[in-house]
Amino acid sequence: MKSRSRPLLTVLAAILAVLGLATLPALSQAATPTTPASPAGEATAAGEATPAGEAPAPADAASVVAAMQPGWNLGNTLDATGDDETSWGNPRVTQDLFAAVKAEGFNSVRIPVTWSQHQGAAPDYTIDAEQLARVEEVVDMALAEDLYVLINVHHDSWQWVMELPTKHDEVLARYTATWTQIAETFADAPGQVLFESINEPFFEGSSGDQQNAELMHELNATFHEIVRSSGGNNADRVLVLPTLQTSADQARLDELNATFAELNDPNLAATVHYYGFWPFSVNIAGYTRFDEETEADLTGMFERVDQSFVSQGIPVILGEYGLLGFDRHTGTVEQGEKLKFFEAFGAEAREHGVTTMLWDNGQHLDRTEHVWQDPALFAHISSSWTERSGTASSDQVYVARGTAPEAATLTLNPNGNTLVSVNEDGTPLTEGTDYTVSGDELTLSDALLTRLTESQEHGVNATLTLEFSAGVPWEVNVIVHETPTQEAATGTTEELLIPTAFLGDQLATMEAVYDDGTNAGPQDWTSFKEFGYTFNPDYAAGTIALTPEFFADVRDNATVNLTFHFWSGATLDYTLTTSGSTVTGTPAT
Repeated sequence: MKSRSRPLLTVLAAILAVLGLATLPALSQAATPTTPASPAGEATAAGEATPAGEAPAPADAASVVAAMQPGWNLGNTLDATGDDETSWGNPRVTQDLFAAVKAEGFNSVRIPVTWSQHQGAAPDYTIDAEQLARVEEVVDMALAEDLYVLINVHHDSWQWVMELPTKHDEVLARYTATWTQIAETFADAPGQVLFESINEPFFEGSSGDQQNAELMHELNATFHEIVRSSGGNNADRVLVLPTLQTSADQARLDELNATFAELNDPNLAATVHYYGFWPFSVNIAGYTRFDEETEADLTGMFERVDQSFVSQGIPVILGEYGLLGFDRHTGTVEQGEKLKFFEAFGAEAREHGVTTMLWDNGQHLDRTEHVWQDPALFAHISSSWTERSGTASSDQVYVARGTAPEAATLTLNPNGNTLVSVNEDGTPLTEGTDYTVSGDELTLSDALLTRLTESQEHGVNATLTLEFSAGVPWEVNVIVHETPTQEAATGTTEELLIPTAFLGDQLATMEAVYDDGTNAGPQDWTSFKEFGYTFNPDYAAGTIALTPEFFADVRDNATVNLTFHFWSGATLDYTLTTSGSTVTGTPAT
């Protein structure tokens, strides 16, 4: 993954699934907690300790991959396509960063590397010696912190490798030269260093699935031959092979299984990526919640990789995971829905024995201060490595300003735990008075909500903490709101800012349709537009921005009717009129 865009084929496949051209597997049962394997420096799978700073003795691929759990990605750094590792906004890598990663509980790092801009011309495609030395230096930093390391050929996939169907010999020669140099450089690196053949591979100009499968096999087999014949520790180093597009679709898994059968090498691992059920992951088509369909997509993915690989003795590294909306900002998906996704993701990974590596392009772990940008998110991610956490149907309770609150009910999802207490600022509330529990229904009393919202200030008036018998507590914000209001606006197709008084509420999604009822704007198979891509709320500024991407697919001289949906349940209708590059908007009457 890169923060700029996703491969087109991956997005198209997701859209087809939403349109009903692919089926979703059934929901699985709740995961059973297990303990991840020990990293280097602790007890190994064989029960012997590895001294800190030393590579473990050669082990089978399954043991190595298990010891890598959990993992973290050094994204948008050595894979940046500019001239320097800082060109995408992250600071130069330091030893302290890896020390912080290790201290946060990670046992491995994936270090994506893009080689294109550091290579000479044909026929040698020589990699700049300074860049190779820098990659070595960064790998050594990670090893010094007892971290397993996975390095690869990264954004080269969409820069030149994808031309394999139409420039076969040229691309294969460059790919061969690239991996020959990498393999030689790291031939004596310890077994804690793994190689991944190519990131998110896809092909342009192929004749279809059969040729794609043949080319994917050729790349993986070529990589395997180069590394195995390069000497040193590469003879039995664990090598990681991706599916086409790193997809977990069954056809792609079957194709990679055929490659494993042909190579017949016990020190191989499979890799796929997972960014969630696409509509939920980017907040489009009304998928604002972690609902049954979204969960079914998640559980189905893990079941397929388990049945295809893990249960057959082939370990799996889920080399990147997250939500695609994070490419823009982490607020694309509402906080509580986001936390439910990551909690369930971790549980499924443990149940199916899959090693996971969090994609972080610099937006999660601050690369300078070494603190988490969203501590609650990381708390749920890290807890999920060893146990389940209880959640609830929402992390929000809305109380209308100026009205007597009514009791509010949330449905608990204990995930095998039990509710122990409900607290306010560390003080337990009184069951039977402040709240009641009936089965999995938690009801907050009208008296409690009246007390908590006495200030009548717009926004969060109180935060309740639901303590379960295990895992991370679930926080519920009690929010005072009024129905938002909007004003008329004039702008251009480059940007229209709609003045919006949110009055304590938050935007969930937006619909756009023409006067004739057909869907307006990009991705016109749905009226619900993509959050962050076509519209963006700015709560501090009091605006909702409509983007150039939205207007690029809006008819000229058209009337577009917008409906803004808020988390309180409120909706606002707004009318746009376009004329050339000029756009005017007015609240609907």
